[in-house]
Amino acid sequence: MVNEFSNFRADVPSRGSRDRLGALSISRVNLSSFSRSRSRSPSAVALIDAIVATIILGVALAVIVGLTAQAISSQSQGERMQIGAMLADEQLNLVLSRGPDDYAKAGFPLTGACDPPFESYAYALTIGGGSESEPYQVQATISWKSPSGRDERVSIQTLMAARVGVERDPIRTVPTDLTPERLE
Repeated sequence: MVNEFSNFRADVPSRGSRDRLGALSISRVNLSSFSRSRSRSPSAVALIDAIVATIILGVALAVIVGLTAQAISSQSQGERMQIGAMLADEQLNLVLSRGPDDYAKAGFPLTGACDPPFESYAYALTIGGGSESEPYQVQATISWKSPSGRDERVSIQTLMAARVGVERDPIRTVPTDLTPERLE
């Protein structure tokens, strides 16, 4: 490779070869034979650049694919945990609506599979302690199999008061003598 300084060289200073400011004298010399032995053809440099760029791109893509797979796996696990928490909350709401003291007596199941579309999830309810003056301890556990075959579960435990002073199954009748005058 030849540049603008390749035709100059510095002479070794001898006595009297310095000018009055002390600078070295410079004369022309041909360095083209030296530069030819060290130069590479442009196509070889382009090939090396292309190979290095391909390697860097391959490594970057491998890292991105690995991180994407891990992110999708974490998102799927979070989704299953959220569904489990939602189903546990639903089971606790069913117990709360009926009352913890009367839930099992009324014939509601304490274990079983969840309703569609969540058949792959199972629930188990535990109702313990409590009385009309003390709260019941209610635990809802939702379990399922992960795609890897591992058992996973979500469990929520809370205290619920008994339903007091409320008629369990009131007989509701509609009055037959409703006239517009009576409604006013």
